[in-house]
Amino acid sequence: MALPKIADIKDLSDEEVSEQIAEAKKQLFQLRFRKATRQTVKPHEFKHTRHRLAQLMTIERERQLIAARSNKAIATPDVEESATSTTVSTTDAVVTEGQE
Repeated sequence: MALPKIADIKDLSDEEVSEQIAEAKKQLFQLRFRKATRQTVKPHEFKHTRHRLAQLMTIERERQLIAARSNKAIATPDVEESATSTTVSTTDAVVTEGQE
């Protein structure tokens, strides 16, 4: 059986990705539990489930970063103005101390 493809995940909504992450974590727990209780476990299932979980978490993080970047782009002009005024006032304070 081949490893799952990430292209399958990219079509899912954010909510579906979160649900699949929870499901993959639950499946890993069940696999570890079956192994610990010496029930039959196919070793490749660990690898496939961890791989799927990593893919899901990667997609989730990419979407978070895209959302944060779009929010930051909207708020950036206000931040730049306050940063410039802070720099100027700090410079004025340094000049004032040097003159005394």
